[in-house]
Amino acid sequence: MLCIIGGEKLLIGRNHEDDYPATITDRPVLTGQKTVFTTAADVDRQVSEALSQGDSLYTLNTDLLQQLQPQVILTQDICKVCAIDLMTVERVAQKMTPRPSVVTLNPLSLEDVLENIAQVGKAVKMEDQASRVIHSLQERIAKAVSRGNEFLAANDGVRKNTVFIEWCDPVYPGGHWTPQLIHMAGGSHPVKPSDGGGAGPSRRTPEQVVVDLKPELVIVCPCGLNLDDSRKEVVLIQDKPWWKEIMKTCQKVVILDGNQMFNRPGPRLVECLEFLVGWLWDKPELIPEGFPYEEWKHT
Repeated sequence: MLCIIGGEKLLIGRNHEDDYPATITDRPVLTGQKTVFTTAADVDRQVSEALSQGDSLYTLNTDLLQQLQPQVILTQDICKVCAIDLMTVERVAQKMTPRPSVVTLNPLSLEDVLENIAQVGKAVKMEDQASRVIHSLQERIAKAVSRGNEFLAANDGVRKNTVFIEWCDPVYPGGHWTPQLIHMAGGSHPVKPSDGGGAGPSRRTPEQVVVDLKPELVIVCPCGLNLDDSRKEVVLIQDKPWWKEIMKTCQKVVILDGNQMFNRPGPRLVECLEFLVGWLWDKPELIPEGFPYEEWKHT
């Protein structure tokens, strides 16, 4: 968000997962992750154990943060599993002199993400630049939605029955802005539907619930995993009974790089919407160039 409005030069430190655009990866890293990725099932176990004991999943280098003396700290309060928690950041900021302002972002929908860009712009005194970026993104959103509506009308208004899997083992269907994006593209996500806005946090869901929906389309996009790791997770679940059952009704499956797309509430969600319009309606020419996905050939 900071970079897209032209504020990259202001960035003096980053989260350990902040890697886009690649030009920011020379900035010092202030956080660390305590969990180690092995498999989806094992990470779920690690996270559950840590949270049950009241342990944080992340570390914060407070000494380095104080040395950098930031005027503004951008953080989030949307998910304790995804990044350092807000309370820890605010506690450290209160002890710093001069005290930085803490801008916390908690988007639940695509509209909230656009509003967050405005918040970031205001925090760094780049309101005009942020406004121009938001307008450009809104134009792309309107164009994508219009195309999705055209394809939906041509399909007699019948939406594509879709399931978006944000974690494979246990199963977590996509939440927050993801069902909204699917709806905007002309699909439906009945396992966790959108009412036109955000759908709320992703939650563990019984496998049978997904099976009973008989989805036409399956999107596998594990939170925080790149394309290679996402592919490995599909390999691990392909022999599970629930997966075999949904494959009986499924027309096609796609694997995505969740680390770069969909999982992060930033401006690239517009690119995700454009991808959905192209993929849901079999219009590959509409999929943004270089979008990190691959089709899964199921039998």
